[in-house]
This record gives sequence, structure tokens and C-alpha cells, in this order.
Amino acid sequence: MTPSRRDLVAWLLGAPLAVACRGRGRPPTPDGELLTPGKAAGHRLRDAGRGGAPPDVRIPDDRWRRTEVVVVGGGVAGLGAAWRLLRQGVRDLIVLELDDVAGGTAQAGASAVTAYPWGAHYVVTPMRHQVAMRALLAEVGALDGEDAGGEPVAAEAARVREPEERLFHLGRWYEGGYLHAGASADDHAQLARFTAEMDRWAGWRDGAGRRAFALPAAAGSDDATVTALDRESFATWLDRHGFTSSRLRWLCDYACRDDYGLLAADTSAWAGVAYFAARVAHPGAEHQPVVTWPDGNGRLVAHLAGALGDRLRLGHAVADVRPAAGPRAHPAGDGGDGGVEVVALGPDGPVGVRARRAIIAAPLFVARHVVAPVRAGARALPVIDRGAWAVANLHLDERLRTRPGDAPVAWDNILHDSPSLGYVVATHQGGRDHGPTVLTWYYPFTGDAATARRELDGASRADWAEVALADLGRAHPDLRARCRRVDVAYWGHAMARPRVGAVFDPALAAARAPLGPIHWAGSELSGLALFEEALDHGVRAADEVVAALAGGAVPP
Repeated sequence: MTPSRRDLVAWLLGAPLAVACRGRGRPPTPDGELLTPGKAAGHRLRDAGRGGAPPDVRIPDDRWRRTEVVVVGGGVAGLGAAWRLLRQGVRDLIVLELDDVAGGTAQAGASAVTAYPWGAHYVVTPMRHQVAMRALLAEVGALDGEDAGGEPVAAEAARVREPEERLFHLGRWYEGGYLHAGASADDHAQLARFTAEMDRWAGWRDGAGRRAFALPAAAGSDDATVTALDRESFATWLDRHGFTSSRLRWLCDYACRDDYGLLAADTSAWAGVAYFAARVAHPGAEHQPVVTWPDGNGRLVAHLAGALGDRLRLGHAVADVRPAAGPRAHPAGDGGDGGVEVVALGPDGPVGVRARRAIIAAPLFVARHVVAPVRAGARALPVIDRGAWAVANLHLDERLRTRPGDAPVAWDNILHDSPSLGYVVATHQGGRDHGPTVLTWYYPFTGDAATARRELDGASRADWAEVALADLGRAHPDLRARCRRVDVAYWGHAMARPRVGAVFDPALAAARAPLGPIHWAGSELSGLALFEEALDHGVRAADEVVAALAGGAVPP
């Protein structure tokens, strides 16, 4: 049974705000649209199968296509794999994407006022070892050479414009993301000690010279000293180190909610420490500068997708990926196999693709049903915990009022006493501090995602809009009067979450290995969902394919 709107607000934000929602004379809920990316097509495909088998789809001979490489999934990992293949000279490829828009949770939207994100909205300036990220950011003009130490420098236009963040607490906005106002001497001492511990990890190197924590995770160490952190929660780690300050614990919980959709009590300590240490180039350095655009990581997605042209096929729900056999298969010579056949349901009916190699950049819970060797038991894919998120874009006709004494509007605006992450301002990067704007509000479900998906499946767009308006209304009393439209995206299977034991799970490492002509990509293969991880796995899979293709003649 779908909860009432008041129940929904109470569940997600607390009873006091639910009571406030009953006030009379309040403006009606603004119009808007509800996006559920990939849900309808995915459920049609699921329901078309029988007993876990793929749908029985017959494809006429003239609906088959040949290509060297087929990529299943047009999120960041799939687009990154295709980008790398093109850069390596493999131009005969096809990318099949379930949704009508590429990019997965990094996609973006636009209005007459501004572009805005629908999910992931920033990356950090890469370090020297991040070759692929450096190349991509250079292509979009986000880097401006190197510093004296050879580390990349973010271009001024791409670096997040100051002020970067502010924090709302008890009726006031404060600068920064840590609540210094009213902090005790012990709070400050614990923060300093925590910072020193993160500096220690930033400077730590194993016997091979690898950092303890790096972006992507594959560039970091697998030394036992580091991997041991994956066997306890971040909250337990904080307890063991005597970090008891409520302000510091709030910061750590916020970090885990922000990147992982979890609380510190459920997050691997490896992932918790990595949030702070992986983005610091060396002890004593500031956090790597944030790189962003009005449309967030949608800017990078648009660049990756734009290079593909008609190689990118949107609205194609892949139903089956199977090793090719018989006279229609590709000739052997690239490892002794005959390639793959992919069956998809496209906008104009079923289509088939025959390729020498396939890259699966779809989530593992999808791959479990569509990849034939996996269905047959040739490989057991790990079950990845995936969190649910809601994202709302609130379109305002004018900026919200700033009260005397408040910190000025920042790019990232955090509500200290809310389970949401607050909002980012789409027009902030352009220096447009007056007039219409779009606020992008994020709500991670830190509990059991299956419960969230079940309980919230029937929530309407207006229900979600009321939650966002009630949440932000506590900091902005004039929000409803200024808001003209609220669009909402509900991501039921948004991102992999690094629970305790997830990052160094042996089953996860095994899942990265090729399965005959089938290769694997996707950020969840790191146990966590970040743009840098998705790009890295896409590039790795593409490099595997290039090496395999070099082993035999390309068929006509």
C-alpha cells in the first residue's frame, strides 16, 4: 500500500515537517515530471521472460548487424569503454543502451534558464596516475597544464566557483561543510587529529610504492594493512580511534551518505577512510579541487556520447548475450571462440548484433539474467547491494532571500539536520547570482534499498515534490512562492554501496575476468559507484578487447 503524502514526508523527513505540511493557504504543488529511468523498459523485458529465461525473440535475417565490438550499457562505463576503443583505433562498434538517454546516473537535463544534473554532479581534479581521467578532462578543456610537481591543474572555468559549500543549522547558514560554530575545544582537537590521520594515510605507500587509497581504487594498494579496513565498519574504526565528537561523526556520516548512500555504521572502513584520503595528493595538501559544470557530469557524458554518433543506439533493451555458434558466427582466431550474438528489443522491434567481442557495462543484477553463460552457471556473479536515490530539480523564477548574517549562497548547500544532502545550484558556475535558477536536491535512502523500492513504488511526482519542498522550506521560507516547477527522478537501483567486506570481496575480483569473448565493466566492480571507477573499468575492458582483437584477423 502506497503511503499518504503526509506519511511519506513523515517517513523521509520526520513527523514535525509532516505536521507542517497540513498548513492552510499554502500554494499548490508546482507542476513537473517524474522520471524513472529505464524502469518501464526493464520491467517489460523482465516480464517477457519465462522462468528466468530470455524472451523468445525471432529476428529476421535483415535485422542482424555485424560489428567488431558490442557494448551493452550506455552509462559511464559503457561510454568510457567505447571512448577508449575509438582512441585505440577500433571504430567498428555498437553501444546498446536501455534508456532513451545515455549516461545512467550521470545524465543531465536542461531548461531555458540552465542545464542541470540528474545525478552525479562533479569529479575531482585527477592526480598524475589517473591517465584516462586526465585525457578525458583535457578533451573537454577542464585541465590547464601541470604544476611544478607534474600534477594536473584544473582549468579555472571548470573548478567549482567559490563559495563551494555552506551548512544550515538551527536557522542559520554557516560557511563550509563542518559546523565550527559552537564547537568545543575537544571537537576542534578531534578534528585536527582526524585530519592528521587522513594525512598519514595520504602519505602511506606499500612495498610497490602504491598509495593506500587512490582514484580509481585499482591504483591503490592491496596490502594486508589496507585491506583489513574492509572487514570493519567506518563507525567501528572511528570508535577504535577514539573519534567521539558528534560534529566529526556527523561529518563522517555525511561523507558516507554523499558518496555511498550509507551511514558510517554500514560503510566499509576502507571506503570511509578513502573518501577523505584518496583525494589528498600528499600530507598537508588540500582536498583535490572539485571540477563541475551546470549539468554536472552530464557534460562528460555528452562528450563521450557525442563522439559515438550513430554507434550509440538508445532505447535498446538487451534480452540475451550468448556465444555465437554455427555458420553465422564470426571466424575463430581471437582466442579460439566464435564471438557473440546479442539480441535486443529496440524502438522499431527486435534486432540482433553479431560481434567478435562484447563488453557488459550493465549492472550485474541485469547481467545475471541476460548473459547466457551466467544463466547456465558458468560464473556466479556476486550480489551487489545497490542503493535507491531521489533527485528533484526545483525551477525558481527568482533567487531565494538571504537573511542578515547568513553565509552567501554556495554551489553546495547542506542541511545539517536533514537526511537529505541538501542541494546544488545549477547557475552557480556561471556566476549568475540573480534571476531564475534551478536547485538540484538529493535524497539517499541509507537503509534497506529493497524496502525503499517496495514502499515507494507508487509515490507520485507530486508526493516527491512535497518532500523536497518541505525539506528545503525549513531553510528557505520563500521557496514555495519562488518555485514554478519540480521535476523528480527516482533511481530505484542507483548505485553500488560499499558495505563491510564489499570492496575486497574475492567474488567481485573474479567477476572482472573475461568470460570467453565477454568482458566486464561497471563501477560496481570496485564495490562503489564513482565516475572515476566507472571510467576505469570501461577503459580496462576496452584494453582487454583490443588485446584480444590483435590475436586474430578481423572478419570481413
